[in-house]
Amino acid sequence: MVISRRWAVFLTAVGVWTWVIWPRFGLAIWQDDRSFADGRPTSFLIVHAALIATSLAVGTAVGVLGIRAWRTSRKLSAVAAGAPKD
Repeated sequence: MVISRRWAVFLTAVGVWTWVIWPRFGLAIWQDDRSFADGRPTSFLIVHAALIATSLAVGTAVGVLGIRAWRTSRKLSAVAAGAPKD
């Protein structure tokens, strides 16, 4: 399957956006009063940490797919234009 350059850029942007937003959210959760009770992590922190980790993993996968699609589209454009492959 070939992904267009627009979709490749979109997927890459989603991956970057994920890494911009979720770490900041994680810091806010860590600093929340509900995250620790008696010096121990609460279920509030554990659940949010799992959600953040999952979102970062999915965002990373989507970003990598976007970068790979962009690189593939560049190679296909070069081949279509008659340029030699990398």
